[in-house]
Order: sequence, then C-alpha cells, then structure tokens
Amino acid sequence: MGWLKNIKDAVAVLKSGLSYADVVNGRTPIYSSFGRDIYASDVVTQAMACVTDEIRKLAPAHVIQQGMDIIPVGAGDVRQRLLNRPNNYMTTGDFLGRIMYKYFSACNAWVVPTYRLDSIGRKIYTGMYPIDPAQVTFLEDARGELFVKLEFTGQPEPWTLPYSDIIHLRRNYGADEYMGGGPGGQPDDRALLQTLEINYQMLQGISRTMKSSQNITGVVKYGSIIGRDQTKQAMSEWEEKLNNNKSGIVVMDMQSQYIPVIRDLKMVDAATLKFIDEKILRNFGVSLPILTGDYTKEQYEAFYQKAIEPIIVQLSQEFTRVLFSETESESYGHKIQFFAKELIFMSTEQKINMINLLAPTGAMFENEKRAAFGMHPLPELAGKRYQSLNWIDANKAGEYQTGKENQDNGGTGNEE
Repeated sequence: MGWLKNIKDAVAVLKSGLSYADVVNGRTPIYSSFGRDIYASDVVTQAMACVTDEIRKLAPAHVIQQGMDIIPVGAGDVRQRLLNRPNNYMTTGDFLGRIMYKYFSACNAWVVPTYRLDSIGRKIYTGMYPIDPAQVTFLEDARGELFVKLEFTGQPEPWTLPYSDIIHLRRNYGADEYMGGGPGGQPDDRALLQTLEINYQMLQGISRTMKSSQNITGVVKYGSIIGRDQTKQAMSEWEEKLNNNKSGIVVMDMQSQYIPVIRDLKMVDAATLKFIDEKILRNFGVSLPILTGDYTKEQYEAFYQKAIEPIIVQLSQEFTRVLFSETESESYGHKIQFFAKELIFMSTEQKINMINLLAPTGAMFENEKRAAFGMHPLPELAGKRYQSLNWIDANKAGEYQTGKENQDNGGTGNEE
C-alpha cells in the first residue's frame, strides 16, 4: 500500500469544521465494507469478466463538443496524458479493470485524481488512483459543500476530501442517497444469493452422484464360509480377472454368485442447469452465447446496449464532472469520452461493413484499415486518407449549386 502514501502526499486533507451530511431518513451517513461473497461462484466471476474485458478495451479521450461535432484535443494535453497513463502502476486497461472490480463487488468504485496548482490556481493533474476505503463518511461544511472522510485498513489517519475532487462510480444507485447498492451502501445480492444457493446445491448433488457411481457396484457371494485371508485372496483373483479381461466376460464356478447392486442415480438435466446459469448471468446483462464467445452480431449488440453502454455513459459523466470545472464543461464543451473498442475486436464481417461505411468519407486513415485486420502499418501510407469525389462538404453545398447553375447558363462557374 505504498502508493496510498503517494496519494496522501498529493491531496489536500481536511480535518475540521465539518459535520455529518444531511440524509432524508435521518440515518448517519457512515458506510463500511461487508457482504457475503457472491464471487465464489464461477458463473458470477465469468459474467463479471465478460463485462470487465469489454470495458478494459475502451479508449478514453479528452474532447471538445461543439454542437454535434466532437473535436479531439491533442496528445500533448495534460488530461489526455493522464487518461493514457493514469499512474505509474497501471496501464489504462489495468486502471479500468480495477475500477470495474470494485464497481461489481462493492457497488461503489472510488478514484482519487492527484494534482498540483499552478501560479494562477489551476489544477495540473498528475495521476489517478483507484482506492479501496474500509469506511466512508459523508460530511458537509457550513456552506453545505459535501466532503468525504475515507478510512483505510492499516492506515491510522483518515483522509477528508471534497466530494467534487473524487470520482465515484455507483452501481444500482437509488436505494441510498449517497452510495450505490442497497440501503446503507451495501451490495444487495439477496435475490442473486438465492439463485446461487440453488445452483450450489445442484452442483453438490451432481458431485455426490458421480462419487456414488464409483462406489461398490456388486457383491460376490460364496456358497461356504471363508475366512479373512481367503476373502483377500478371492478379491485379488477377481480384480486380476477384471483387469486382464478383454472380452468383458468373466467365468465363475458353482461356488460363487455375483449379485449386482442396483442404483437409481438421478442427474440434473441440462435444461435446468442452463436455466439457472442464464438466471445468474441476467444479473450482469450477459447471455450464454456472450459467455462462451459463440455469439451473433445481434447478440453482441444486445449485450453492448444492455451491459456496456450504461457503464460507458456513467464513466464519461463522472470523469467529466471531476476533471473539468462547470465553466469548462458547460460553456466550452470539454468532456471525457470513452470510445468503444477498436475494429480489431470486431468480426471480419463487421470490420468490412465499418470500413465500407467510413472509408468513402475520408474518416479512416489507410493504416487504420490495415490495423483492423491485424496487418502492420506501412510507412508510405502514413497520414494518408482517401475519399470518394462523390461527396461534398455540406457547408459548401450552396456554393457548389450556384457554380453549377452558372455553368448551366453558359458561364464557367468562376465568375464573380
């Protein structure tokens, strides 16, 4: 936890002049970590991995929105560098993966951006760190500004930070005023736990059935009383006959009789197991085809809209709220946008369709097309884009039409 100290050194820690934040139901807004571990289930961890793996592929970007147009800010921008390398310990994919783990397991993911102030008081961001507080308390000052006191296991000193300086992603937000999850900011997994219990009992039953099928399957009865040594010898002879048997037939004399032990072993049918798995997966917006990787375009689009897109929107809104002032975001259109996965992760058919759609407008570089199919970029294609001459800038359509009319009237189209 050495990096916790690095964060603490880089943020302003407040300690006095604060009281508990108002809560409508009168409860003290103190939240601590707890909960039964639903992630002991392999189905749950696989479902969470399906969503997390897609989020890890996102490309965050600092953009400026002007009307319907989105303009990317240059690579030299401080915030863009921050998005490309959140801290010295994590890549962007690691950073997003860590956020998603806490988002699912605790219904609340916390990120502390660190910064220094320049000569005129502007924030110059230096890093972003996902944190895992053991207890969170919401406070407010005399002006009603919200603060958060964060306490960590093994750290004697809590941090108290303005809520406006902390990125806070909440899953299943609604039951509590400040936190995601159920009342009190705890993960509310009661319904899911019931399904997991049924799934566990079924799997235990299958395990017991498999073990039972390997137990004694028959009894050899002798016509006379035999001692312990004779029993061992008879058993040894039987095992030798079975192990060396090629025909599947064993010859017996009149002194012994084989009596099979009949068992009516009941196995859970595949349809029931599939139903339970699907019921668990639905909690995460994941279907069986997505889990197995054998999905159609329509199935992936449904998964994206149900499970991925809401998280992308939340990420964009929350990172924008913290990393920009109200003036920057509202008046000048600055925002953080998380762009969906690159073409390399699409199916071949999807790549071809996307390239056919974008290439004629000059929206793709030639090397982008090569990269979509896993091909190395070519130096001679660097910076090159091609587009169809059948397209025209919408802002110049009137000029083009006027020139065309002049030509129709016998002019050259160049008259002033």
